[in-house]
Amino acid sequence: MKIALIGYGKMGKAIEEIAVSKGHEVLLKLDISNPEDFTSENLAKCDVAIEFTSPHSAVANLKKCFAAGIPVVCGSTGWLAEWNEIIKDCEEKNGSLVYASNYSIGVNLFFELNTYLAKLMSKHSEYEVMLEEIHHTQKKDAPSGTAITLAEQVLKNITSKKQWVNHSSDNATDLEIISERIDPAPGTHKIKYQSPIDDIEIIHTAHNRIGFAGGAVLAAEFLVGKKGIYDMKQVLGL
Repeated sequence: MKIALIGYGKMGKAIEEIAVSKGHEVLLKLDISNPEDFTSENLAKCDVAIEFTSPHSAVANLKKCFAAGIPVVCGSTGWLAEWNEIIKDCEEKNGSLVYASNYSIGVNLFFELNTYLAKLMSKHSEYEVMLEEIHHTQKKDAPSGTAITLAEQVLKNITSKKQWVNHSSDNATDLEIISERIDPAPGTHKIKYQSPIDDIEIIHTAHNRIGFAGGAVLAAEFLVGKKGIYDMKQVLGL
């Protein structure tokens, strides 16, 4: 598999290491230092692109991949206000996309656990629920895309909560997400249910970027030869 890496920071380098160890070739490495290489001709030489950049560049990057006819795995977060636009463009170009707020296999299992726990807790109104997330200081968006996914799963099941907010709130219908930025934390997410009697917590703590990078490579392997839009549940068969 020949890979184009769009974004060659810490995550891009971790993806490269895992991809090469699995026998794949990173044919193209793109970042702010070589925008002139980000062409349809160069992309067409690759089997798949893996995009980890920023909320400000992700949408344009995805559209370039669709226009070039190359499948793309996207790990950038913070741009989902334009999700419908991307779906439309992908379908019009007969493109291929895997998008996930988090590519870690452990986190995707954690998503399933979070949904199941929220369903159980929906019958117990004495518990108050909130979320916490911690990332490194270079994380550009807050709350994290993973925290938003977790919050939306809770909102679907805990009907007393109407919206998530990224601050402390006295409004009983708000689901609080408290964000902290502390180096060198790769990522910690906690969902906490509190009652006057006891607390129930589930926590996922990443020790490094390997889990995220490995999942992105797995998603790329899954996507090659496919058309349409997929997520990590489909990649992992959950």
